[in-house]
Amino acid sequence: MKSMLTTLCYIEKEDRYLMLHRISKKNDVNKEKWIGVGGHFEKDESPEDCLLREVKEETGLALTSYHFRGIVTFILKDKGSELTEYMCLYTADDYEGTLCDCNEGVLKWVDKNEIFNLNLWEGDRIFLRLLQENHPFFSLKLVYEGNCLKEAVLDGKRI
Repeated sequence: MKSMLTTLCYIEKEDRYLMLHRISKKNDVNKEKWIGVGGHFEKDESPEDCLLREVKEETGLALTSYHFRGIVTFILKDKGSELTEYMCLYTADDYEGTLCDCNEGVLKWVDKNEIFNLNLWEGDRIFLRLLQENHPFFSLKLVYEGNCLKEAVLDGKRI
């Protein structure tokens, strides 16, 4: 069983984010969505271990400067089941290496002012806005029923 602890990173370069268009995996909850890069913790990993491994696996890049920006609690209620995932959210502003192809989709540098025109999860729009506003470290709880965002709570207050 996969860990319910994950990382997600938005790598920044020249006022752009590296985005992953999730089009390659079958049975993908993120199918057709644009997201950052990251994934599930493996045994004995810290958030930073997971972040560095996942970014390297998905992009070929080795992060040299990154920042822990917040924790996002996802609650997904779907067809009588409920799943909770805790995601450590990062941004990165320096790296080494050469961008490679990703087996989970297509990687593309997207201007930050174009991000909100992409097919994003509704909750991702909230935390991407917080990142762009340089909001201090935050806790964001997102409750989904199927693909529909039903509740968002930022630092303990409904928004």
